[in-house]
Amino acid sequence: MGYGELRVPTAIAVTGADMALPAQDERTLPAVVLDGLGRQPLDHSLAALQTLIDQHGHVIVVYSRAVPPAVDQRLRTVRSLLESDRIALFQPDLPPLGIAVLARQLRQLASCDLSPGVLASAGRLLTHYLHAGALLGSVAKLDRVPVGLKSHAKSWVPGSQFAVLAHPQPQLVRIAPDATLAGPEFATSLLVARGQLQSDWVSGTLAKSWRIQGLRESPLPAESAEWWGTGKLIEFCSFLPDLSVLYQLVTSVRQNICHWCGIDVIGDRCVFCSATAPVTPVPQQQQLQQQRQHQLPAG
Repeated sequence: MGYGELRVPTAIAVTGADMALPAQDERTLPAVVLDGLGRQPLDHSLAALQTLIDQHGHVIVVYSRAVPPAVDQRLRTVRSLLESDRIALFQPDLPPLGIAVLARQLRQLASCDLSPGVLASAGRLLTHYLHAGALLGSVAKLDRVPVGLKSHAKSWVPGSQFAVLAHPQPQLVRIAPDATLAGPEFATSLLVARGQLQSDWVSGTLAKSWRIQGLRESPLPAESAEWWGTGKLIEFCSFLPDLSVLYQLVTSVRQNICHWCGIDVIGDRCVFCSATAPVTPVPQQQQLQQQRQHQLPAG
């Protein structure tokens, strides 16, 4: 396959034990669990992150936008106080189960010969291959996915259930015999986390329509009820499970060097220092040629 192994892999951290999914394969590295960030003294958090930097060189913290504000604030405070460009705070717009799946994919890739900047950038790339959603008993308090007024009204009807896709394209349908969600156009596995809702729709109807090749269940993340606006849900996320496929996706993208901190990245933004790639000036001759193309011929 051609991928090597780093001696000191980049640390992939999550903000709770429920976000550290079991290993997908024998190479998947364990997640670093930063538990209690919103409750512990600041010096404990500083010491924990400094130790990770000393041991691993770089740390990528993958966490949900549904974390308590105190957790997000603590992470940003620690990064600022340590004055470190070796801590990447990655908070993609995914539901909690999708965050846990993405963190595990990065843990898979952390065992390979990818530099910290490329590994951190890979998170953005891999989100495009995730389909994350939930089956909900109510959408009355759902504010992270666009919901029409009709759906809100129907959510008050006893027994109503809704299938919601939050990523990559928002979609909402009321469960009916012909209900379906747009799924991946490639072979994937499905992870399912059950809350306080009883239904076989996800593991049966959805998995069949998406041509799922492997299905596993996981405990529901603690942040899921807040993210979806209800505890009556079954959350799901489809993903690419094979490390060789993930590695090929990442290494097939052209790498750049961050003009600010100097590390290798893919894409136009460095996850560690947040610098964006400068706009490359168009050569003067090319500018003149473009101007001539837009000029109208003389009458």
